[in-house]
Amino acid sequence: MGLFDGTALEQPVTCEHCSEAVADCACPRDGSGAVCRPQDQPARVQREKRRGKWTTVVRGLDAQATDLPALLKQIKKTCSAGGTVTADGLEVQGDHRDRLVEMLKAKGYPAKPAGG
Repeated sequence: MGLFDGTALEQPVTCEHCSEAVADCACPRDGSGAVCRPQDQPARVQREKRRGKWTTVVRGLDAQATDLPALLKQIKKTCSAGGTVTADGLEVQGDHRDRLVEMLKAKGYPAKPAGG
């Protein structure tokens, strides 16, 4: 499907961000198929105390548009801590809020610390 299908002026549908054909586009997309770049995903990083220990929680990332397992692997390597992917984001063992905010900002996410 494209502009002027079946005519001599036929053009493929292109991505609005990279101008590539949609079939060749590598832009991250959310569940509805819309482009969801890192700049469009406001990440919130907060720390919570669970059973007497600190846990850092990252919320606000789109699971469809972001490769959460790969991102978690980088975070765990950077923080030297364990972690997991949950239904609403990422969890990392320990208090790493400031380090994760800086790391996410370096990757292009508008990350902010949340909570106390």
